[in-house]
Amino acid sequence: MAAYAAQRERMVAEVEAMYAETAAETGLAAMSSAVRAALGKVERHRLVPPDEASRAYGNFPLPIGAGQTISQPYIVALSTDLIEPRAGQVVLEVGTGCGYQAAVLSELVARVYSIELVPELAAGAAERLKRLGYDHVEVRAGDGAKGWPEHGPFDGIIVTAGAPEVPQHLVDQLKPGGRLVIPVNVAMGQELIVVTRREDGKTESRPVLPVAFVPLRH
Repeated sequence: MAAYAAQRERMVAEVEAMYAETAAETGLAAMSSAVRAALGKVERHRLVPPDEASRAYGNFPLPIGAGQTISQPYIVALSTDLIEPRAGQVVLEVGTGCGYQAAVLSELVARVYSIELVPELAAGAAERLKRLGYDHVEVRAGDGAKGWPEHGPFDGIIVTAGAPEVPQHLVDQLKPGGRLVIPVNVAMGQELIVVTRREDGKTESRPVLPVAFVPLRH
């Protein structure tokens, strides 16, 4: 619908403005053209619960049921940019939610595997993604902290829930050169960090900015 398309463009503009505002913290002065195109294409109003569709393009989190939320579009875009997605890559998402982050990723990479702890959320996201034509996204219910080793190693991993520490299972499932973006608990809340696995197997990490996510549950 034209109304939703206009709202989506406004959302993208707001996200772009936040990139500029947070550039000193994130190291990213602007959203990549590929992520911008994905954000401008994915119909967020068709992925959130129907009673939240009118607010789907606000640049803020939304409740999706089972005590969970869909992340702020800025955070979705930033997390996506931070793993530096490219065509042909395989990416893992931990915390499917309603499927929005997976849909954005699927516009950019060859295959997305997504794990959701809450079975009803996993089933709902899988149905919506299939209905909308995201055939190269596979969703399953399970413990995301353990990853999905059968389909690893991955070029990138995005975790959409706050963890007490970086799960070693996820680090082990990164390809050399791969990146993991994850919110981690710190003294004053949570910090979004990027973990890069070097060619020698060792890792480097850097903080990006303070965030607020629901807890990563097991």
